[in-house]
Amino acid sequence: MDKNEKIFAAVDIGSTKIVALAGKKNEEGKIQIIGLGQSTSRGVSRGVVLNVEEAFAAINEAVGVAEKDCGHDIENVFVNISGQQLTTLTLRQHKVLGRDHCFNENDISQLMEQASQINLDEGMFIYHINPELYTIDGEPVMASPVGTIGEKIEADFKIHIAPDSYQRNIAMCFYKGSISVQKAILDPIASSEVVLTEDEKEAGVALVDIGGGTTKISIFSEGVLCFTSMVPFGGNVITRDIKEGCSITAKEAESLKRQFGQAIADFAPEHKVVTIQRNGWEPKQISFKSLAHIIQARMEEIIVHFFYQVRKSGYADKLGAGIVITGGTSLLINLPQLINFHTGFDVRIGKPILIDFVSDKEIGSPIFATALGLLKMAASDDEQPGKKKKRKPVKVKSNEPGFLMTMKTKIAQQVIVFFEENPADTEMT
Repeated sequence: MDKNEKIFAAVDIGSTKIVALAGKKNEEGKIQIIGLGQSTSRGVSRGVVLNVEEAFAAINEAVGVAEKDCGHDIENVFVNISGQQLTTLTLRQHKVLGRDHCFNENDISQLMEQASQINLDEGMFIYHINPELYTIDGEPVMASPVGTIGEKIEADFKIHIAPDSYQRNIAMCFYKGSISVQKAILDPIASSEVVLTEDEKEAGVALVDIGGGTTKISIFSEGVLCFTSMVPFGGNVITRDIKEGCSITAKEAESLKRQFGQAIADFAPEHKVVTIQRNGWEPKQISFKSLAHIIQARMEEIIVHFFYQVRKSGYADKLGAGIVITGGTSLLINLPQLINFHTGFDVRIGKPILIDFVSDKEIGSPIFATALGLLKMAASDDEQPGKKKKRKPVKVKSNEPGFLMTMKTKIAQQVIVFFEENPADTEMT
């Protein structure tokens, strides 16, 4: 591969896995996936980096594999932000500019700037902000207010906040690998780029990402991310129940779940069994029906918890497009039917189909939705006119004594300054 060829990269930091993707634009303008790396997540709990040393090792492993795969150093990445303390606020701002004023882009930017100055509790940070509704002289504006004539403009904003430690810890992980975090994107916004259509976002849709360690709920209405929440468990508890219920190892339980599990016991074959060969022990037989009963019981608990969050959001009656599920656990056979039975909503699996890419790698699964969404946004960002070229990060020896202690304050200051200089950018954190 040409070392001077322009590539872009994304890293999905999850509770159970790290995924690194590298891509480039081919001659047809499509995103060509040229590098893929995966590793078991370490130092990450419920989507949040807690142990920087362990998380760095896991990220470095995934990125290293992707670099080897594509034959190119990865210097800048798009990453995801998630966590149980991510919350959404609604804020109204207004401006009075005199009679017969023609509202322009600068007016909208000033409203956004006003919204970004909201007083937050110590340690909290605005990760995403977007307008939900504009009104001109009391009349709702269905599209952009730019070019509309009036005196007073009002805007309702959705502001998504979380502890600023989320971004600082991620920044430290990548800094150790001499990689710049180009942008940090809220997890549901990244996933929605490739699994939700604009019509679904407009009609109202709940995006439910059922991963290994967490179940993340995000609601879009009228094209805007309106609500986010998290249930602090996911597919891993199903694996644990299979392990304990069948008296097998965790590895065997995960394999059974993936290969033979399904979400509705009534649909499982009555007399079909799977035999587990075990060194030094008698083979163990487990019926498909028993396996499905274990999965259904725990899956119904997950559904109860995430649907409680949907009802709590106040948007349950505005989900015209129903529920879209993604994440590794969404691949369970008959899971959409089970969710439909308990919620009454139409349900579909959110595979990453809204991205024009070519690849010889198996990445069409919901497991890769967030990483592909980040990569799509990285590709779009790279196309923006007048984009400034980022300075290559200085190489740092990560094994220097006291590295984290000496770098922590500097990293935090750099991140905070970076985001303060871009208060109106709704995709940056």
